[in-house]
Amino acid sequence: MRLKFPRIAALRDSEMSEDQKERMAKARTATGDTLNIFRTLIRAPDAFRAFQWWGGYVLGRNHLSPRDREILILRTGWLCKSGYEWTQHHRIGLESGLNADEIEAIKTGARAENWTPEERALLLAADELHRDQFITDDTWAQLHGHFNERQLMDVVFTCGQYTQVSMILNSFGVQLDKGQKLDPDLDHTA
Repeated sequence: MRLKFPRIAALRDSEMSEDQKERMAKARTATGDTLNIFRTLIRAPDAFRAFQWWGGYVLGRNHLSPRDREILILRTGWLCKSGYEWTQHHRIGLESGLNADEIEAIKTGARAENWTPEERALLLAADELHRDQFITDDTWAQLHGHFNERQLMDVVFTCGQYTQVSMILNSFGVQLDKGQKLDPDLDHTA
């Protein structure tokens, strides 16, 4: 975590307007909880609505497989040093077909030896987008050998969305949700 305390605090239910409560009802988890990222973003209800729509596309309606999507999200979160993002998507990555060793290897990126050529190209793309906001011709050609045009667009959309999410989480100081544990490699507040 970059910050020990939030700069913009997550709203408690008792602090929300009726409109905010109504909008938050759709953001509850299966257990009825609401994530701190949403409790923070609801302070700007119109931005929250737009964030939910676009995030819903990237997370659930894009044309990448859940596993490929999570490789991109986790690598982007790692590169952005976003403890909250990494923690949330570590669980989602496991649910999407990655195993714990693969998630650990995402920290190393494309240099890790366990990746398929397709996965290595995804990791290279995430690195290039993070470093230069551009995918090189060589990496694009590698991606193009495995993905169609719509999926190539979704590679960029996914990395872009989760760069923004990481910026929000890091800068606002969104704290981990109850019961979560920070990866010690991302504890920057010690």
